[in-house]
Amino acid sequence: MRLGETPPIPSVRTLAKTTAWALLVAVAILVTIVLPAEYNRDPLGTGRALGLTRLSAPPVAEPVARPAGGVVLAPQQRGPAAVYPAPFKTDSTQFVLGPYEFVEYKYHLAKGATMLYSWKGSAPVIHDFHGDEDGSIDSPVSYDKKGSDQEAGEFTAPFSGIHGWYWENPGAETITITITSAGFYSSALEFRSDHTRRQHDLTSPAATSAAPAK
Repeated sequence: MRLGETPPIPSVRTLAKTTAWALLVAVAILVTIVLPAEYNRDPLGTGRALGLTRLSAPPVAEPVARPAGGVVLAPQQRGPAAVYPAPFKTDSTQFVLGPYEFVEYKYHLAKGATMLYSWKGSAPVIHDFHGDEDGSIDSPVSYDKKGSDQEAGEFTAPFSGIHGWYWENPGAETITITITSAGFYSSALEFRSDHTRRQHDLTSPAATSAAPAK
């Protein structure tokens, strides 16, 4: 084209093709990057592969509360036995996950403290058993990471911090997860995909047995 000449007007067909390609690129960016990173919606699984879903997860920051009186539930080894300064706790809870939702559920354990656990889902879920050390942010240590619908086992905390599970519903159907546990943990925290968090009440078997019958 020479200087001063009017540039040619694109044909309707060319404009339609350009617009269609632009829309396709925008939709691809929305589904693969924006939804996982900003809204924790990951229909194609690209957010998990790229580590984007953790960007939209609620922050796991301050350490959770210790038992009354500031007692640290750390074990003292006496030969083959480990003795704790307070009774163990028990917990039983259930979570309902809508399509592509996730929940994190973690217990605070001192280094060397143990717990027994068993969880089951009504369908397979994306599963990551991991821990966050006290005072550490965004540096989780993964212990077991795979898709599953149930697991049972025992756990000894390698460091003081919150330890537990990330469960994500990978499909369009609602999934229910039930977990029961017993151990020398001091508290339990729930983190949801909608950025809410709450602390769960735990049960002391010693306190339950000492309560008067009604």
